[in-house]
Amino acid sequence: MIDYSTEKKISAETFIDLLTRSTLGERRPIADTERMQGMLDAANILVTAWDGAQLVGVSRALSDFSFCTYLADLAVDEAYQHQGIGRRLVELTHEVAGPMTSLILLAAPKAVAYYPKIGMKRSEVCFTLDRQQ
Repeated sequence: MIDYSTEKKISAETFIDLLTRSTLGERRPIADTERMQGMLDAANILVTAWDGAQLVGVSRALSDFSFCTYLADLAVDEAYQHQGIGRRLVELTHEVAGPMTSLILLAAPKAVAYYPKIGMKRSEVCFTLDRQQ
């Protein structure tokens, strides 16, 4: 049985370990522990999924709790995918953010087909500026 938490904090090392066990590690600066810790510290919503003492899923988001929430990371250990964990992490993230917020994310290329399956709509109006470093 998977346990979910909105209260547990995790270390950068634990976060990196999970990202490595998911496909998201390919798209995050996992070799830079300090930067990864900064990503965790700046998030104001962190939802985690646990199988006993093992972290198997995480949702990391930034929200104003009034209008919009940016879901920055959604990662599930590949061995635990296709069990509804990602869907539940998204649901809990949106619950924490509040019903007046829109949930927004940029999908990793390998996950583009996943999000419509859990009820999210594709947007054609998203714009980005690339990182300078």
